Amino acid sequence: MAKQSAKANIPGQVVLVLQGGGALGAYQLGVYHALHEAAIEPDWVVCTAIGAINGALIAGNAPEDRLARLDTFWRTVQQQSPSYWLASILGNTETLARGIPGFFSPNLMSTPRPNGPVGVERATFYSTEPLMETLSALADFEWFERRDIRLTVGVVNVCSGALHYFDSRHPTVALEHIMASGALPPAFSAVLVEGEPYWDGGLYSNTPLEAVLNDNPRRDSVIFAVNMWHSRGSEAASAWQALGRQKDIQYASRADSRIFRQRQLHWLRHIIGKLGNGLSPAQRQDPAIKEMLSYGCPTRMHVVRLQAPRLPDEDVTKDIDFAAEGIHLRRQASYEDTQRAIKKAAWREDMAPLEGIRIAD
Repeated sequence: MAKQSAKANIPGQVVLVLQGGGALGAYQLGVYHALHEAAIEPDWVVCTAIGAINGALIAGNAPEDRLARLDTFWRTVQQQSPSYWLASILGNTETLARGIPGFFSPNLMSTPRPNGPVGVERATFYSTEPLMETLSALADFEWFERRDIRLTVGVVNVCSGALHYFDSRHPTVALEHIMASGALPPAFSAVLVEGEPYWDGGLYSNTPLEAVLNDNPRRDSVIFAVNMWHSRGSEAASAWQALGRQKDIQYASRADSRIFRQRQLHWLRHIIGKLGNGLSPAQRQDPAIKEMLSYGCPTRMHVVRLQAPRLPDEDVTKDIDFAAEGIHLRRQASYEDTQRAIKKAAWREDMAPLEGIRIAD
């Protein structure tokens, strides 16, 4: 009974926003585990890169199979090592040299000359054919046709540089869209979709929260925004640390500035709605006034932000650290973080009358 009431007590749809970040995506596994355990299944998953892979495994399976398929994927890609320290020193080097079984392998067809023209689909150091086989076995892409969970994946058009979202509402999402969302250059090649080449959406926006806040029509939502990179950090004392800090800043969430702007917009939308309520029925039917009132919106968004921890001795290569210990530590941390968020249930707190977005960290 308690599990049944957990989802019922959430105001609006449940949205899961998943960043890109390679091996750091293990943190997303624990988030879903805790939600699933509390019978809080997402209505919508918005994601990019490794988030799109996890998202496809969630949206591409029946509820009772989702966690098992996620577990299978992460067991497939994890690397065994005598210790976490050895894994960070040796395992990441081995990953660069040999790839990750079930994920990617060295591209033997690539040219030894970096400037050698080979075409957009071969301009890569690694082949992701193993990932195609893994996803084909673990995700049922026909399940998307049921519209059980809406899935939205972010990509970047290689030629225009524009951010684009493939959405299962229009009309569906297929394997090629997931592969495109995870095509981070120059490691992975662009993926052609209807003749257009696409790369990893994280190049443009690694936290696709704006897809939810700008949705049309908007709905009341509780948004679990899963952040794996750190926008804040200590000053870099070495070139190696500088590389790590640069990567964190590049891929960390830009949500603070976007949410500030969205708060302003939602405040204005609520004001428009409130002003409209004071008009007579005849005034509300005036075409000009009716158009202006269409900009009003009473929706409310509760954003629950979850932040992955820094692991001991992690560095610039942390996103290719597929060591079993690292995966376990990140999954366990996110499981406990999400359990605390569910227990706190910040979405039950009252909002001010004109407030449209509430943040809970």
